[in-house]
Amino acid sequence: MAKLFIKQAEQYAAARPSYPTKLFEYIASKTPCHDLAWDVGAGSGQASRWLAGIYKNVIATDTSSKQLEFAAKLPNVRYEITPPTMSSSEIEKLVAPESSVDLVTVAQALHWFDLTNFYSNVKHVLKKPNGVIAAWCYTNPEVNAAVDKVFRRFYNEKLGPHWDKARRLVEDGYRGIEFPFEKVDNDESTESQSFPVRFVTEKEMVFEEYMTYLRSSSAYQTAKEKGLELLTEEMEGEFADSWKEDGKEKKVVRFPIYLLIGRVGEDRV
Repeated sequence: MAKLFIKQAEQYAAARPSYPTKLFEYIASKTPCHDLAWDVGAGSGQASRWLAGIYKNVIATDTSSKQLEFAAKLPNVRYEITPPTMSSSEIEKLVAPESSVDLVTVAQALHWFDLTNFYSNVKHVLKKPNGVIAAWCYTNPEVNAAVDKVFRRFYNEKLGPHWDKARRLVEDGYRGIEFPFEKVDNDESTESQSFPVRFVTEKEMVFEEYMTYLRSSSAYQTAKEKGLELLTEEMEGEFADSWKEDGKEKKVVRFPIYLLIGRVGEDRV
């Protein structure tokens, strides 16, 4: 998984959306203590920065050193490069001791993980019984009818053949992913009362930023490594024409977010 994001690490850091305050306030409200959070698959640190403002200490881990190079250096955030799977002893050495973590977060990465190994490690480090795991993904960008029409065709016809099969879990808003934890109650601060819990994040973009976002995808990079340029001059021209239709250079791009959140409970080792 890490190899898919190494080459576009700088693009990823620049183009990807941040997450809404409401998301972190909601997650933090479910953890009784705010001492230690573990941000797994931290990438360029979009989630770690927010957690650092709420939790006393944050451990942010990723398998890609290149991604972590673009993460903000904060006094209460410790960055660690970790292997894709870890034993209990490795977890205690690289991350934290048993039953010491208040919150584990995974932003836009759970679908890449070896879930059996990862969930075992989560249950090892979370405080019992109220330690919380929160994992979320965001789905495709929404701009306006004209741009979205071109995007859907580009996504289905061009990017589609080059996505890893794990992408299907994102497209389904994590509804089909295994999540063996006790659910926490959601509340009126969210957009819906369903599970996964739904939020929305927004990012203001000009056309070039939107194109950078498209180029930052793993499917685009996979195709490029095979010598295929998916954003041809013709394709980019179609996007440019659709972007100009409303006469606005800057547009608000919306990304739906789907959150899985649960407690570890008792004796879940």
